Amino acid sequence: MKLVSFAFFSDPTPRPGLLVGDEVLDLSPLGVPDTASAMALGAEALQQALTISDVSRIALSGVRLLAPIPRPPRIFCVGLNYRDHAIESKMEIPKVPTLFLKLPSAVIGPEETVRIPALTQQPDYEVELALVVGKAGRNIAPEDWRDHIFGYTILNDVSARDVQLATSQWTLGKSFDTFCPLGPAIVSADEIPDPHALDIRLSIGGEVLQHSNTRELIFKAPDLIAYLSSITQLEPGDIISTGTPAGVGLGRTPKRWLQPGETMIAEIEGLGRLINPVGAAD
Repeated sequence: MKLVSFAFFSDPTPRPGLLVGDEVLDLSPLGVPDTASAMALGAEALQQALTISDVSRIALSGVRLLAPIPRPPRIFCVGLNYRDHAIESKMEIPKVPTLFLKLPSAVIGPEETVRIPALTQQPDYEVELALVVGKAGRNIAPEDWRDHIFGYTILNDVSARDVQLATSQWTLGKSFDTFCPLGPAIVSADEIPDPHALDIRLSIGGEVLQHSNTRELIFKAPDLIAYLSSITQLEPGDIISTGTPAGVGLGRTPKRWLQPGETMIAEIEGLGRLINPVGAAD
């Protein structure tokens, strides 16, 4: 199933829903206030909602999809988690996961514009597979990782490279407003038998700039869940973005930075397409 947040064009209030073909099943009349609450119900209960005949179904064209979790509790990101990306970044292959945070205030949804501020001259793109935590846990054993993941989505880790690399701390260079496109939906884990065998790519203007497969991840989902939960209890709604493959602007010769007027298309097999135009900040 595909869990989404959406809003009517006449009312910006986020509502939880299930995306079924070209329709959205509105979960809010069932007493479900948001997608985090929907995940807490579990995939089986949500599947049953699809069988309720009088639940409101709305044409997808009549609503606006938002980030599936408009304000995640936390966004954990993994740097240098594809060997080819570490090499192009001229950094050592990590022996433990390289973790940083993106601020939840940076999150935007499908079709929303990434706004490039004047403070950076080096805005970059990074398509990533994101794990969505559905069940809290601390000190989770690697073999139990699936018990704590509700599903998967796409995250574009937009980065201001000049700000990011000015210090050893990456968070602020990754967290400008609009620098975290997320979506278009959370695809439940039962629909993705193996998240480590997914085609992943990003294109701009018809040119494929990144193309790999999640099998190339250095630290895979069991490693990341176990490592993170040994430090902090994972909470429902937390996002764990697993890193980006080679092809980013920073690693190209010459460097290739985002420009206003372009449109990024991030795609992951089974998860859909996350499309975001690029503009200048006001």
